[in-house]
Amino acid sequence: MSKFVISVLVENKFGVLSRIAGLFSARGFNIDSLAVGETEDPEVSRMTIVVDADERILEQVKKQLNKLIDVIRVQDLTGGEYVERELILIKVRAESAKVREKIVQVVDSTGAGIVDVGKKFLTVEESGNEHRIKALMELLRPYGILEIARTGKIALQSD
Repeated sequence: MSKFVISVLVENKFGVLSRIAGLFSARGFNIDSLAVGETEDPEVSRMTIVVDADERILEQVKKQLNKLIDVIRVQDLTGGEYVERELILIKVRAESAKVREKIVQVVDSTGAGIVDVGKKFLTVEESGNEHRIKALMELLRPYGILEIARTGKIALQSD
């Protein structure tokens, strides 16, 4: 099994997401990441799907995706040149001024940002590739991560 990044352009209609996710789940694939959003055309959405799969079976899924009436284009970005990003929000325990200062230093050193400040927490925002996101999480983990929200991967072909 390998990790694949699939970009699917679809008509922006009710039920499309469910049908596409169903194709993967029917074959026993767990979708690692799924991000959907409107494109430059409000009638078209781009789905970026990251899945661990067997290459042969994934080829069958891609063929079946192409047969769906609402699918405009299926593109396997794996192995090609593409730009990817994720967004993460991390709520970190920060109950003292000393801890807050240390967290601010970590955030400043990584290029992340603080987007919310509470009495006992800081919320940190970061966008970047998977390695950058994981590195920030590991740096903040010792302070006590209270909550995490991630978008999942979005990607566009480079070439």
